[in-house]
Amino acid sequence: MDTSTIFKAYDVRGTYPDQIDERVAEAVGSAFATFAKSPRVVIARDMRTSGVTLSEAFARGVRAVGVEVVDLGLGSTDFLYFASGHLDVPGTMFTASHNPAKYNGIKLCLAGAKPVGVETGLVEIEALTNDFYEAPAKGDLADYSTLDLTAEWVAHVHSFADVDSFRPLKIVADTANGMGGFVTPLVFAGLPFDVEILFPELDGSFPNHPADPLNPDNLKDLQRRVLETGADVGLAFDGDADRVFLIDEKAQPVSGSTTTAMVAAVMLDRHPGSTVLYNLICSKSVPEVIAEEGGVGVRTRVGHSYIKQVMAETGAVFGGEHSGHYYYRDNFRADSGIITAFVVLELMSRADVALSELAKPYQRYAASGEINTEVSDPASSVERLIERLQADGANVDLLDGLTADYGTWWFNLRPSNTEPLLRLNVEAADDQSCQVHVDEVLTLIKETS
Repeated sequence: MDTSTIFKAYDVRGTYPDQIDERVAEAVGSAFATFAKSPRVVIARDMRTSGVTLSEAFARGVRAVGVEVVDLGLGSTDFLYFASGHLDVPGTMFTASHNPAKYNGIKLCLAGAKPVGVETGLVEIEALTNDFYEAPAKGDLADYSTLDLTAEWVAHVHSFADVDSFRPLKIVADTANGMGGFVTPLVFAGLPFDVEILFPELDGSFPNHPADPLNPDNLKDLQRRVLETGADVGLAFDGDADRVFLIDEKAQPVSGSTTTAMVAAVMLDRHPGSTVLYNLICSKSVPEVIAEEGGVGVRTRVGHSYIKQVMAETGAVFGGEHSGHYYYRDNFRADSGIITAFVVLELMSRADVALSELAKPYQRYAASGEINTEVSDPASSVERLIERLQADGANVDLLDGLTADYGTWWFNLRPSNTEPLLRLNVEAADDQSCQVHVDEVLTLIKETS
């Protein structure tokens, strides 16, 4: 069995059933349970049809090595992280997040929602998976039970905001037939909001549009509905509902960087002088706001495994990524889209001004968004570009890929973990200069690839 195609930097993911099938899932279950060394493992899954039999096979593999399974049933990824933290047991989420319907995957965490990635156990789990694939565990099956933690989870989400401060707001949530359709009715029940859900039916075939809010094309239905209804805010969730993107009352997207800055300011008001993390793709406005609010900003690599690790090391109260992942110390250092929505809704309620006005102080620069370029060898292309820039005397930072900072503008270039792509992000003072520098860097990529 060649597991190299499905074991990624942060999870196990591939197409069903040709890359990931029930036999693979069972082997991963035995491998994870062996690695985690816990008497219990908790499991949840998203709405993808293949998740039913895959999670059953995984549970069989866990139980075959003598470890009890607690099945939560349907849930979002942040719900699974909560369960892992609340019960202090390892957790497994069956989801392929924003990927198309033919994909499925397995996100793993240790007790307390501690992340599992290539540097924190995934390599060892892959090796064990190969062993169990060739020789499946044959022991007596340990116990299996189901558990409903939704009430405890809703109370946990509500604890991140003063729900008594909420004022009536019109909210449109586009759940894209993903797990947001499960999450949203639960957490908004009984609150003074008028909530309309677009595409609430749980359907892993994604019949309306892909569950990937990072792609602007997938926001169009939500933007149109916000304008049609005069909504105060739009919420766009990804497939497993751990990410959220905000749309203001003018139907304009609020970037992940702007949301990070806004929430950082709130968290620093609640926890003065605390540390806040931000990944290196975030706008320069984020560390500026952290400093202005009296916090300590720490710049990190991209990816939840790295951010959660640095949160543990620094005691950071909050961390944000440009991609819509927002992490909270008091959420077992895990990310949550719905918690972020609640923080912003409290901010909107207290300020009693439109979201566009709230966001304006944090929107200080122009960003290109992520631009992908296909190259034959991404890593070699980045190496050649580093040599070129260093020879030209540029200020080069290699924390994650290549970052070059020219004072009035900067760019980051990272090889994709899974595809022959280079991912480019550029930020500059205004839209015109940003486009000039995008063209400049794309020319450099072409010359060195």
